[in-house]
Amino acid sequence: MLTQGFARFLRTRRTDLLAIVRQFTPNWFAATMGTGILALDLNQLPGLHRPAMALWLLNIALFALFTLLYAARWLLYPREAARIFGHSVMSMFLGTIPMGLATIINGFIAFGLAPLGPEAVGIATALWWADVALSLVIGIGVPFLMVIRQDHAIERMTAVWLLPVVAAEVAAASGAQIVPHLGNPHLALLVDILSYALWAYSVPVALGIVAVLLLRLVLHRLPHRDMAPSSWLTLGPIGTGALGLLLLGADAQGALAPLGLPGLADAARGIGLIGGVILWGYGVWWLAFAVLATLRYLRGGIPFNLGWWGFTFPLGVYAATTFTLAGQTHLALFHIAAVAMTASLAALWVIVAAMTLRGAASRALFAAPCLLRGAIPEDALTADMV
Repeated sequence: MLTQGFARFLRTRRTDLLAIVRQFTPNWFAATMGTGILALDLNQLPGLHRPAMALWLLNIALFALFTLLYAARWLLYPREAARIFGHSVMSMFLGTIPMGLATIINGFIAFGLAPLGPEAVGIATALWWADVALSLVIGIGVPFLMVIRQDHAIERMTAVWLLPVVAAEVAAASGAQIVPHLGNPHLALLVDILSYALWAYSVPVALGIVAVLLLRLVLHRLPHRDMAPSSWLTLGPIGTGALGLLLLGADAQGALAPLGLPGLADAARGIGLIGGVILWGYGVWWLAFAVLATLRYLRGGIPFNLGWWGFTFPLGVYAATTFTLAGQTHLALFHIAAVAMTASLAALWVIVAAMTLRGAASRALFAAPCLLRGAIPEDALTADMV
């Protein structure tokens, strides 16, 4: 009897796990983005290095778990997993995978140097190349699928369109953090130049999307309350774009030395600072808009979903940019603003993490919209639907 009961228990647990794998979607990686950026921002504050490092280690565990579950989905249910390429919303979240990885890469520089030494730089660099490859493929692949395969309309547009595009500039900012620690000057130059190229691969396209998004908001009002957190996503490309310019500019003197053009390094530093301030100011407008939009949504209530992690990473990367501006300008205004943003981010993270744990425990959050009948255009052409 005991053996039979244990066997039933194992079968039930196996069935539950397979159900989770079948419904696992890449928007879970948004949790690693929010957790990772909080760890990096907390590390900017005195006395919080150890708690920040613990949060970063938790983030590595989460990323590994999510990678295992998503890989298992592709191995066990490849046909169903491939439906994501036709889904007009869920496919955007493929961009969260390289962006979540970028927070781990940055953590090896922020937390790994002391315990691991040069090994931390080596690990970060290897992971960065993988992150770059993912960002490049997703950054062009998903937008191209939008053009040839998915069903979109201006009135249904939201800021989630930014997610696949922004990954490359996040990789650029990560590259900029690795450059000062590379002992090989030629490798440092390569990573620096490629980071500038990654910035250009992403930021102009992202800002173009932001401009169209503003037109969509004016013509068709705010999106449905289920998409309320997407109001914050515009801070992502603006904040990361500014951060990339600031960090790459700071790297310029050492990284560009092999070119024998000291004037170019000075220009890069100046462009980084001025460009970073300009983009930061642009972000203030979108930050204010996001706050006002959220207050408007709260009047009718905002249903919880994994999109709530959209409240965290954009604010976190904007706070990281503000910390960098404080360090380069020595202005107290930026430091005070960065501390306030980080405190707000920590409060948001606690709320969203608690609700995510509850939703995961009840399995309510394990639902793949792309599996629903009629979810992708191909469903209209075949009767063989999920």
